[in-house]
Amino acid sequence: MITKSLRNVNQGDRISSMSNCPGFRLGQSINMRDYIRFLKYLKPHLWIMAIALFCMIASSGLGGVSLGMIIPLVDNILANRAMSIPGSQNVPEFLLNIVDKVNSMPKPELLNWLVLIIALIFLLKEAFLFLQTYFMTKLGQSVLRDVRLVIYKKLLKLSNDFYSTMQTGELVSRITFDVGIIVNSITEGLTDLLLQPIQLAVYMVVLIGIKVYFSISWVFILITMLVFPLISYPVIKIGKKLRKISTSTQESMSDMNSLLFETIYGIGVVKSFTAEGYQADKFKTHNYRYFKMLMKSVKRMAMISPLGEFVGVMCVAIVLWFGGKEVVYGRLSAGAFIAFLAALLSLIKPFKRLSRLYGINQQAMAAITRVFNIIDREPTIKDRPGAIAIAGFKDSIEFNDIDFSYGQEPLVLKKFNVMLPKGRVLAIVGLSGAGKSTFVSLLPRFYDPTEGSVLIDGRDIRDFKVSSLRSQIGIVSQENILFNDSIRNNIAFGMPDADMEDIRKAAKAANAHDFIMKMPEGYETFIGDRGIRLSGGEKQRIAIARALFKDPPILILDEATSQLDSESEKLVQEAIDRLMAHRTVFVIAHRLSTVEHADKIIVLDSGNIVESGTHTELLAKSGIYKRLYEIQFKLKTGS
Repeated sequence: MITKSLRNVNQGDRISSMSNCPGFRLGQSINMRDYIRFLKYLKPHLWIMAIALFCMIASSGLGGVSLGMIIPLVDNILANRAMSIPGSQNVPEFLLNIVDKVNSMPKPELLNWLVLIIALIFLLKEAFLFLQTYFMTKLGQSVLRDVRLVIYKKLLKLSNDFYSTMQTGELVSRITFDVGIIVNSITEGLTDLLLQPIQLAVYMVVLIGIKVYFSISWVFILITMLVFPLISYPVIKIGKKLRKISTSTQESMSDMNSLLFETIYGIGVVKSFTAEGYQADKFKTHNYRYFKMLMKSVKRMAMISPLGEFVGVMCVAIVLWFGGKEVVYGRLSAGAFIAFLAALLSLIKPFKRLSRLYGINQQAMAAITRVFNIIDREPTIKDRPGAIAIAGFKDSIEFNDIDFSYGQEPLVLKKFNVMLPKGRVLAIVGLSGAGKSTFVSLLPRFYDPTEGSVLIDGRDIRDFKVSSLRSQIGIVSQENILFNDSIRNNIAFGMPDADMEDIRKAAKAANAHDFIMKMPEGYETFIGDRGIRLSGGEKQRIAIARALFKDPPILILDEATSQLDSESEKLVQEAIDRLMAHRTVFVIAHRLSTVEHADKIIVLDSGNIVESGTHTELLAKSGIYKRLYEIQFKLKTGS
């Protein structure tokens, strides 16, 4: 395969490899700077946050006003007691006028006005609350959209060596599950971070205002100021534990996603080996581990709210005990005390939400570290400073003293030297694992050689811009990747505005036009995930049409006719012959009959070129090539 498939690595290897990445060590202290850095994604949407903040202030302010309405309702209507403000010499004139107006108003009329005003206040309060919720959700989803796009673009830029050490499910988990946790910390956490302090301030103003104007003892305020903050210490202790658990939970979700993707992709293999039970047991293990981690997290999050409420209720109980006696002995207005008590009760919710916010942010910080681990990755294959666009291919391609290994593994290619003139065909043969696919992967710079260089017209390909280099190369492999899109878009991949006539021309040359026209919607037919609606031969011809449409001067064919029936192979081979015409071609083939007419054949064994020459010359050498050819000839003839 040209693109090296994702390797199956076990959990221990995966965690070991991740532990070498910044911010990925289990139990590592997560840097608050990552969280602050993530908030930069809010910048383009600050106008949304400003609207939401205004709505928060408005709804909280109206909530405070509604509490103040309790005083005339209780004192003047229910208790039939005239409103009064102690220390009236210090009270503004307009407030005294309002009090006089309320006291002089008939009780039924006052009740009508109070009910109308309270209803209006609550209507406006709920309207602002709706707008606040809508705009904060919009803010979170806008950030979610932007961050997912950033990660997806980064995944497109990262080199093949990154994908060879990461599981597909884990990457999908980063872009869905982890980012979702972060956005939850914005929609819920940031809402509380902005709203609850506003509500605390409003209700504290109400408390202090009632205390000042109704001469309520400072003891009540002091109780409020001292008892509520006691919740902070246990919340912080719980939050630290939550951060570690959240990291494990997110890793468990990655493992489960990886297994799910593998099962769906390889469902045919699972069924053919009747391995459903085996796979189910594996999924059960991952699923249970995720459940166990999640419940640990839920348990700690659930502890925060009751703990906060208990502290709040204890505070209210103390105030109720002291204040109740003041009302009983007539030293305090019942309306003022009930309004004070209502304001005090209203403080419980903001404190609870703020204490829960710490836990939410600890979960988000673990996810942020995992997300930035991808965003901060630099591709190993990238343009050199001063890289130029390749002007065209004129003379030859040369592999000069190439050594190559995947990371710390042993060398796959050793002192590899090959030169291919323009317009010629080079065939690469050898047993599986000899290094054939690795060799051709160096030409489009899917990987760079560990030592040596690949030259086009005598110039190192690292001097060319990667995109311009790859635009000169077409690839058709054994397992062609097609996309869940129309046939038209698969042929003109990456070029949605391509001319339809050029697409048809490429399809006809690939022997694909006839079967395409028999499909329900012709070229606009969607072929399903990985082209599942097509046969192997049809997939191959679509891939050849894609290469023909690109019309590259350099072509790589990697086992392009293997695993096809005789009829499909004939059609595909005809298409390949047209594709190879007037191009410089690298052909990997197990079927040696397909490379007999190559201009040059090289035989690889353990990363070394052990033989080279034409088909006739290699048969005359009585080496590996001849033995492989004779084995295949005997299998074909049955002799």
